[in-house]
Amino acid sequence: MPSAQHLPLSVAALRRTRQAARFGGVMHYFDSIDSTNTAARRLALDGATEGTVVIAETQTKGRGRLGRAWVSPPFRNLYLSIIVRPPIATADAPQLVLVAGLAVAETVREWTARAAIKWPNDVLVDGRKVAGILTEMDDDDDRVRFVIIGIGVNLNSVATDFPPELRDKAVGLCTAVGAPIDRVAFTDHLLSRLEERYELFVHQGFAAVGPLWEGLSCLTGKPVEVDDGYRRYAGVAVGIAGDGSLRLRDATGSEIRVVVGDVTVVGGYDGA
Repeated sequence: MPSAQHLPLSVAALRRTRQAARFGGVMHYFDSIDSTNTAARRLALDGATEGTVVIAETQTKGRGRLGRAWVSPPFRNLYLSIIVRPPIATADAPQLVLVAGLAVAETVREWTARAAIKWPNDVLVDGRKVAGILTEMDDDDDRVRFVIIGIGVNLNSVATDFPPELRDKAVGLCTAVGAPIDRVAFTDHLLSRLEERYELFVHQGFAAVGPLWEGLSCLTGKPVEVDDGYRRYAGVAVGIAGDGSLRLRDATGSEIRVVVGDVTVVGGYDGA
């Protein structure tokens, strides 16, 4: 049984707040599931409408980026996936992870102004990971059929909830703000912000989202190394390009654009 500090999500209350909304008006809730992204994909293939949300208290096979596992202790955090069906080309789909990252960061900043985005899919507080995003796409003839946006946010996890190797790299939002996080309120705010930023992207393109994302980036101006699995790039991060790729300035002054990779800040964040 969960402790008094870790109670099940009040999904009835959340459904009431989202009943008239586009994102979350249809909501599937599970005590335990293999992966919210996997469940959302099944629903999407069966014709689920855009904005359908899957939430779980815990995941037995939660996935992060690059095939990593996502630690999912029950009754503490937010594990959510949402189905979107944007009228965009397949080539533009990767921009959605940045759109979602912006929405998550803006929501976290309602609780602490110290939140920032780390390209491409992490949200940090004081240099430690509080949230991650995983997008998965299905396309047809170079057009997107649907995208699953998976979001994991460490809301009420404390240090002992993380494996030892992650305790200096991850943090619960409750630790950052010094108080428990109301999961219904956070989820409601996040879905509202995600719907707002998604609509901006669909109607005005990534050019309207990019400057907002840049304003919350923790990498710009910092020396970084990026490993894309094939080679390692080094340079100073100077922002993102119009397609969402990371722009680096190398030692020769040339610009490098990185489409995918793990980023390490040389020397750490120093509170960024």
